Amino acid sequence: LQVDLKADEEIAENTVTDPKLNYGLFSKEFLKRHGLHLLGTTSTWFLLDIAFYSQNLFEKDIFSAIGWIPKAATMNAIHEVYKIARAQTLISLFSTIPGYWFTVFFIDIMGRFAIQIMGFFFMTVFMFALALPYDHWTKPENRIGFVIIFSLTFFFANFGPNVTTFVVPAEIFPARLRSTCHGISAAAGKGGAIVGAFGFLYAAQSKDKTKTDAGYPPGIGVKNSLIMLGVINFFGMLMTFLVPESKGKSLEELSGEYVNDETASSKVGISRRN
Repeated sequence: LQVDLKADEEIAENTVTDPKLNYGLFSKEFLKRHGLHLLGTTSTWFLLDIAFYSQNLFEKDIFSAIGWIPKAATMNAIHEVYKIARAQTLISLFSTIPGYWFTVFFIDIMGRFAIQIMGFFFMTVFMFALALPYDHWTKPENRIGFVIIFSLTFFFANFGPNVTTFVVPAEIFPARLRSTCHGISAAAGKGGAIVGAFGFLYAAQSKDKTKTDAGYPPGIGVKNSLIMLGVINFFGMLMTFLVPESKGKSLEELSGEYVNDETASSKVGISRRN
């Protein structure tokens, strides 16, 4: 079926000339229409990256703590690189990459909001499942169970907020402000990554001063650090309620740029041609 799409010139003109639709980023009108949306996209991306980058950058330390890979002091450099690369490759193959593809297949079926809520929820559940009985997982016979649950946190990060947090800001804001709002949200995410990278580095240090890495003060330990990440994921789930669902809606409908309350489909004339 071949169709010609003809924009409604009157609606396009109203979109440009109506003062209510020409508000700026720092205007009361933007705050009224999209203030909570921007708070939602920035906070969820910030909180996600604290947890996600903490897990990514320091999974080798977590695996060493539970004994899945040997301590660094017991290996030479090549052996250590091989052990860490093997562990991270397994995590990627069976959790990280499949999580992305699940999102690709289901994002327009389930919706962005549902996937993000689900992802944060299961990240919270699995993080607490690792943290609260942490001593149980450090026993040699239980290490594989720890790795499986830890992998599931990555799966639901990618089948969840690690995708939707950068998709949604590109959809819900007005066209002239969309890139700016997406950039603000992304900057908040990178701020979270910095907090996660440096914060977990210090926080995960042992409470025993004699067991800390050289040059680092005592921290709260791996168990309490995992609990903290679970709490962060929980707050990410709560902040998701500030983000609107964008599934099945046009960009104009989401941003409220049209003067009329009609849907975007009724604002475009469609003429068939044989």
